[in-house]
Amino acid sequence: MNPDPVGTTKTEVKGATLPPRFGSSEVPAARATQDRIDIPEFAPSLEPEGDITPDRFLDRELSWLAFNSRVLELAEDPDLFLLERVNFLSIFASNLDEFFMVRVAGLKRRIATGLAVPSPAGLSPIEVLEQIGDAARKLQERHARVFAEQIRPALAYEHIHLMRWDELDDEAQHRLSIMFGEKVFPILTPLAVDPAHPFPYISGLSLNLAVIVRNPVSDKELFARVKVPDQLPRLVSIDGPRAGAVPGRVARFIALEEVIAVHLDKLFPGMEVMEHHTFRVTRNEDVEVEEDDAENLLQALEKELLRRRFGPPVRLEVTTDINPNIRALLVRELGVEESEVYSVPAPLDLRGLSVIGGIDRADLHYPKHVPHTSRYLNESETSKAANVFAAMRRRDILLHHPYDSFSTSVQAFLEQAAADPKVQAIKQTLYRTSGDSPIVDALIDAAEAGKQVLALVEIKARFDEQANISWARKLEQAGVHVVYGIVGLKTHCKLSLVVRQEVDGLRRYCHIGTGNYHPRTARYYEDLGLLTSNEQVGEDLSKLFNQLSGYAPKSTFKRLLVAPRSVRSGLIDRIETEIRNARAGIAAKVQIKVNSMVDEATIDALYRASQAGVKVDVIVRGICSLRPGVPGLSENITVRSVLGRFLEHSRVFAFANANDPVVYIGSADMMHRNLDRRVEALVQLSSREDTAEVMDLLRRYMDPGTASWHLDNEGHWTRFHQAEDGSPLLDIQSWLLASRSRQRAVARR
Repeated sequence: MNPDPVGTTKTEVKGATLPPRFGSSEVPAARATQDRIDIPEFAPSLEPEGDITPDRFLDRELSWLAFNSRVLELAEDPDLFLLERVNFLSIFASNLDEFFMVRVAGLKRRIATGLAVPSPAGLSPIEVLEQIGDAARKLQERHARVFAEQIRPALAYEHIHLMRWDELDDEAQHRLSIMFGEKVFPILTPLAVDPAHPFPYISGLSLNLAVIVRNPVSDKELFARVKVPDQLPRLVSIDGPRAGAVPGRVARFIALEEVIAVHLDKLFPGMEVMEHHTFRVTRNEDVEVEEDDAENLLQALEKELLRRRFGPPVRLEVTTDINPNIRALLVRELGVEESEVYSVPAPLDLRGLSVIGGIDRADLHYPKHVPHTSRYLNESETSKAANVFAAMRRRDILLHHPYDSFSTSVQAFLEQAAADPKVQAIKQTLYRTSGDSPIVDALIDAAEAGKQVLALVEIKARFDEQANISWARKLEQAGVHVVYGIVGLKTHCKLSLVVRQEVDGLRRYCHIGTGNYHPRTARYYEDLGLLTSNEQVGEDLSKLFNQLSGYAPKSTFKRLLVAPRSVRSGLIDRIETEIRNARAGIAAKVQIKVNSMVDEATIDALYRASQAGVKVDVIVRGICSLRPGVPGLSENITVRSVLGRFLEHSRVFAFANANDPVVYIGSADMMHRNLDRRVEALVQLSSREDTAEVMDLLRRYMDPGTASWHLDNEGHWTRFHQAEDGSPLLDIQSWLLASRSRQRAVARR
C-alpha cells in the first residue's frame, strides 16, 4: 500500500564528464550516459478561465496524509478479514515513516536553506510543516487507538495474544529467558552516557531502550541506551513458529523489547536498573548525488548511502509514560524541537505487527488467489507452456496483473528469449526487482549464451539503491552491458525489447508496462502491460534504448510519449482536443487513472476541460492536488480512490477522441518528478478490443455502485462501500478476480 516514494532529484547538469583515459584502471564497468535528454522549461499551459487563485490546488503533503488515513480506514473496517486489518495497520506505520524520512525531511531542508517559496496551494513551507504536524499527530494517536481498542481485542477473541511479561506463566518465562541468553544477549551492546562516553548515535527507525541505572556504591544514577536488534523478529512467538495456524489454538507473542527489558540486569551487572523507556528516531534518509560531478555514479551513490545513515533527525517517538527528565534529555541530545516529539502509547513501531499479519490462518485472510495465465497465452488447458513469441505475432496481448499471471507472461517472455537460439539481443530496464529475481537470472543466462544483453539499472530507486547496486555488479560479472541511464534523470520506464532472427529478417518483440519487473510485487500490485511485436513500437523502443545507453537526445517517437520531453505536452494536447470537440458539440471525455495527480499544468488543463463541458474522471490512489466539483472551475470533474487487497498501481490515460477512443498506458504519474526529472514512457494501445477493455475497466472503477472513496472540493475523502440498504457495493478487485475465473471456465468448455 505504500505509494511510490516522493522527493526531489537534481536536474541541472553542467556538461558531460570526460571519460577516463584509455587503459585506466578507473574505467567503470558501467556508467551513466552523459548526454542527457534535454529537460524542457516547466511552463504551464493556459490557466483555466475566470478568477485564478492558488486555492484551486490542494496541498500535496496534506493530501498524502489523507491517503494514509484511507489506509487506516481499512484497518478500522470490521468487515475485513482480521489479519488483513493487522497488515493495514503495519502498512500505515511503514508509510508514515517514509513520509517523514522524505517529505518532512525535504520541507525542513528547504526551511533551513531559506527556500521559503510557497507551495502551489499557497502555503509556505513553515505553514505546511505546522499543518503536517497537527495531522500526523492525530493520525498516530488514531492508529494507536485502533490497535488498542479494536485490533488487540479482536485478535484475543481469535486466541492470538500480544502478551506482557507479567502475564506469562513460569514455563513460558523460562523458555524466553533461555532464548534471550542464546539468541539476543550476545548481540546486544549497552552504551553508557557519561563524561567518558558521549551520547551515542541513534540510527534511523531503530527501536531503543533508554535505561536509568544506579550505582549502589556511589548512589549515582546514570543513563544508558540499548538498541533493540533489528535483525531479529520484532514480535517473538512464545508457542512456536506454527502457533496460530490452527483455529482455536492459542498463539502468544511478546515484543522483543519487553524480553530485553526484563533482562537488563544481565547487561548491567552490579548496577541497579531503576527504569527504562522505549524511544525511536526518524531521520532524513533522502539521497542527493551530484551526478554531473561524479565520475563513477555507482561509487558516488554508495558514499551517499553511507551518509544517509547519519541524516539529521526529523521525528522523535516516545511512549506516553516516559519520564519527563529522560524525554528532555533525548530532546536535547538529539537536537530535535518539541514540535518533532510524538508521544504515543506503547508499543512503538507497529510495523512489527506484520509478524502477526503473516500468521497462516486462511479464515482470517483474503481467500487465496492464484493468477491465471492470459487467455491469449494459454489457449488450451492441455498444452505445454505457450510460445510467447508465436502468441505475440498473432496479436497484441494486454496483461492485467495480478489477475493475469506475471510468471507465465512477462517472466516467460524473457526466459524464452534467453533460451531461444534465434534471439540476438535483449534490452531491459530494471527499476526495482526481487532478491531472487528470475528476470535477472534470465538476463544472465542470455549473456552467457552469447546474446547481446543490455540492462539499464536505475541505482537511484529510493530505498532500493543498495539492492540495485548488487544486481548491477552481478549482471556485469556475467557479461551483461550495464548502464545507469542519463545524468540528471531517473529511468523509471518499464521496458523490454527482444530482437529475434526470423525467416523474413529481424523482428522486435516488446513489453511496456506500468509496473516493475518484480515477480513478488506483481502478485499484489495492480498493473497493466502490453506484449507486442508491432513494428512501430519496436522502432520506438530501439530509439529509446539507444537514447538511454548512448547519445541520441533528439529522437522522435510514433507510438510512445516519453518524459521529460513529451508526456506532459502530449497528454495536454489530447485534453485540448477534447475541449475543441466539446465546444463543437462532439462527445468528449477524459479518463485518467494514476497513483498521484499533482502536476499543476495538467490539472489546469483538466480545469479548462471541465469549463468547456468535458466530463473528466480521475481515479487516484494516493496524492491528489486537484479540487473537483468547484462551481465554475471543476464541476465536471469527479475524483475517486480505490484501495484494497491489491495496491492500485497502473497508469492509464483515455480520451473519447470523437468516438475514436485513444488509450495510453505506462509508467508516468502526474507529478513534477515523473514529468520533468525521469525518463517515463507511455504507449498508445492499437487494438480496438484492448482499448474498449481498458475504457470499460475505467468505467467500472467510476461506477456509483463500486466501492471507493470520493473526493470533495474541500479536500475531504469520504468512503462509500455500502448501499443505502446496507448491502456492500461492488469490490472492483474481487470482481476482476471472479472475471478471470469465469474466462478460464469458458476456455475449458
